[in-house]
Amino acid sequence: GMGWALLGVGLLLALYTLLRHGLRSAPRPRARPELRGRTAIVTGGSSGIGAATALELARCGARVILATRSARRGEAAASRIRRETGNNEVLFMHLDLASLRSVKAFASAFLRQEPQLHLLINNAGECRDPKKPPVHPQDRHHHRLQLSPRSAGVSAGGTTEDGFSLPFQVNHLGHFLLTQLLLERLRSCAPSRVVIVASSAHCAGRLRPKRLGRPPSGPFSTFQDYCDSKLANVLHARELATREQGTQVTCYAVHPGFVNTSLFRHAPLWLQALLVPLAWLLFLEAAEGAQAVLDCATRDGLEPLSGRYFTHGGPRVPWPAGRDDRLARELWEGSERLLGLGTPGG
Repeated sequence: GMGWALLGVGLLLALYTLLRHGLRSAPRPRARPELRGRTAIVTGGSSGIGAATALELARCGARVILATRSARRGEAAASRIRRETGNNEVLFMHLDLASLRSVKAFASAFLRQEPQLHLLINNAGECRDPKKPPVHPQDRHHHRLQLSPRSAGVSAGGTTEDGFSLPFQVNHLGHFLLTQLLLERLRSCAPSRVVIVASSAHCAGRLRPKRLGRPPSGPFSTFQDYCDSKLANVLHARELATREQGTQVTCYAVHPGFVNTSLFRHAPLWLQALLVPLAWLLFLEAAEGAQAVLDCATRDGLEPLSGRYFTHGGPRVPWPAGRDDRLARELWEGSERLLGLGTPGG
């Protein structure tokens, strides 16, 4: 027993050292840009990298909309960020990417209330087990109090109420629709930017235009689905950049880091106890991840790199599928078709 325990501790320390070393090679945060008078939306802005990004944008003086599903967590994050930054222009708006109806409602409310939009940070990520409904226990009370019935979001088999696979809709399709609905506003406020939070997991992604939006089969379907949706993120940025040439709307895909902060949150308690020494690394990594996202959102002179894939070290060449322009176009047209957008034959 003692031997295994020591081995476990040794492995944790080794992992810890490796992670620590890997993270420390990241560049130090640059001088902060001045963002007063600019409006930003951060999807999934109530936790992890989204919250860390929203905090930094608020520090720079931006007006920041936290577009997230849980009102309780969204309001709490907004008030924490207002307190920490002294910037009162940080507000929560409800957005559930697992419901296209919610995406449309958010977009029309935003366009009605907010005259400007300069930065759209498509960050909300989906990596949870789709068989569990995406309601956190702390939110149950809140849902009872809501007057409008909220969509269940997910039905059996990991598909959304709209009939698409959960990771694909939350990571790609919902963000694709959101971006299209806000594009006119981004153009009228240009120069403006769309930042799509992708992942190096796109290396294992496979997109089949004919089966777009359907859960893959096989024992690792949830993982495959996640990788597919991250490949979609990389290709979405690429095709959006192509289509927005000359509009001064630019677009960047970014891999923010390795550790998924929400996976840690959902780990079993015994595992969380083992991971406590690593917990602050997750916080540190959220800050590092946010730095990579912020660079794409605010760094001067990135416009010629529109459509490219970034990590905290700057632009990187994505995996081959992530630079397949024909696949990017097929994904775009397939996404429009699934959403009923675009003109037939156009």
